Amino acid sequence: MLDLNNMKKSDFYYDLPEELIAQTPIEPRNHSRLLILDRKTGEVSHDRFYNLCNYLKKGDALIVNDSRVLPARIYGERPENGSFIEFLLLEQREQNVWEILCRPGKKAKIGSRFVFGNGRLTAEILDVLEDGNRVAKFYCDGSLYSVLDEIGQMPLPPYIRKKLENKERYQTVYSRETGSAAAPTAGLHFTLEQMDALREMGVQIGYVTLHVGLGTFRPVKEDKVLDHKMHSEFYVLPPETADLINKTKQNGGRVIAVGTTSCRTLESVFAKHGKIVPDEGSTDIFIYPGFRFGVLDGLITNFHLPESTLIMLVSAFAGYENTMNAYKIAVEERYRFFSFGDAMMIV
Repeated sequence: MLDLNNMKKSDFYYDLPEELIAQTPIEPRNHSRLLILDRKTGEVSHDRFYNLCNYLKKGDALIVNDSRVLPARIYGERPENGSFIEFLLLEQREQNVWEILCRPGKKAKIGSRFVFGNGRLTAEILDVLEDGNRVAKFYCDGSLYSVLDEIGQMPLPPYIRKKLENKERYQTVYSRETGSAAAPTAGLHFTLEQMDALREMGVQIGYVTLHVGLGTFRPVKEDKVLDHKMHSEFYVLPPETADLINKTKQNGGRVIAVGTTSCRTLESVFAKHGKIVPDEGSTDIFIYPGFRFGVLDGLITNFHLPESTLIMLVSAFAGYENTMNAYKIAVEERYRFFSFGDAMMIV
């Protein structure tokens, strides 16, 4: 039995063989496996993602995160000596000014300049932050985003060691608002054809934006879960999505979040206003067992790292024992885990 007042990160540990960490995306996208978890009974069943329609009904609403991943990893050099530098853009501060991670950091002193993409892009270090991150200003002809699309690499999670051949496979098919440092991976399973088929059967699809930060991958360092401080991420819940959610609830339909990022957006707005309204801002909401959900009726998600804030969120929604048992079964059944892995639907 989980002690809600004294949760330890070790309560959310499970043993995962390394060979179950998916290194490449499955083709076609919606041929991944789908574990169905009934959060009332704890019952687990198995299917394929292309059969998702069998678990939805007319009047349900799927809420997806349309954030698009920035190809934010760039490789360059110091113009005076050609020595190597790697930047990872984290968060935009102002026009063409970004907080970055860089290595080797000792080369990136205030005033240092670097060139990328054979001179397509240059950067100057403006500041060194307490945590070692830098603030850099970028210079280029035209849009920085366009240049990054040409010369940048996808910031894949550290557990993915294989090179991604097609950058679009780390984007959802409905991505449109550039700004994430990592993909909202639950949405990677959808094809446009499958979304059209869901609409035809009467399932509505609404869009929110939450720009995923690299804090997603930061481990929980504190032993006590309640001592962990969440990173902050920018979100937008537009008027048409707020209307869709409210009408769905009024008509007895279910609101099902695609991914923990969509979940955090909806529950952040509800926690802030006591209802769903159009809103935008930053959220550092931390969802763990004991959290009272105000919006969600279902969740589609991937399988997350042991002891991560994401498995804590899933445990809050599905129940701790149900979640840990479902993960145990997924390991036994050789599901594929993490960003390019299989999916779970909790209803």
